Amino acid sequence: MGAEGVIEETGTGGVGPAQSSVAAADRGEGSGGGVSGERLVLFTDAVTAISITLLILPLVDLVPEVASAHERASEVITGHLDQVWSFLLSFVVIANIWREHHRAFSTVRTATRSLTVWNMGWLLSVVVLPLPTEMIGAFGGDRFVAAFYYAVLLAGMVCRLAMLHILKNNPGMVEADGTETRARTARLYSDSWINVIAVVVAFALALAVPVLQYYTLLLLLVPGRLGFTGRRSTR
Repeated sequence: MGAEGVIEETGTGGVGPAQSSVAAADRGEGSGGGVSGERLVLFTDAVTAISITLLILPLVDLVPEVASAHERASEVITGHLDQVWSFLLSFVVIANIWREHHRAFSTVRTATRSLTVWNMGWLLSVVVLPLPTEMIGAFGGDRFVAAFYYAVLLAGMVCRLAMLHILKNNPGMVEADGTETRARTARLYSDSWINVIAVVVAFALALAVPVLQYYTLLLLLVPGRLGFTGRRSTR
């Protein structure tokens, strides 16, 4: 029996070009080159938790320094307000970007190779963020530090946008695939674009008007407010 006969007997001879290409993509991207969405989320949550915890360590290290200098205990806070400010700033920033990441991945069941790579890029930005945070406490309003901080934040936003682009174009990777789920992914993708633009504008304002610097991060609240208003008007 020839190869064509074998194919016909196994019942795969009737598979069309489009179906075979989808199957090949699933084998290459889904099961062969990726991990389950749940595993990726668990790993991401663990790394993010470690990064957000590292933010407090420089403040903890101040305690023995103040004690050895025989200063008052209140000096740990009142004498290092820049460090306290940078800690609170980055804590809020990481908490916010983790929340946005969780919204995007809450229904992902399959993580392809490309999605995993972009997610690792997003994680890299989260892991690096404690560094410029510590530099803010040490160098205050230095322009290089501000540029470094915003560049790291922007890199993470771009990675998230790329991940949402993949999910938007591959709805089969998401649980309960349907019209409502696709609309939700498309909405998150649009919100992510607005976030990227907001960070770019905040970055430019921080460099142009040094007195504003990290206060321009308040622009990141605008996309969320616009999304809430849009959903409420839709209802």
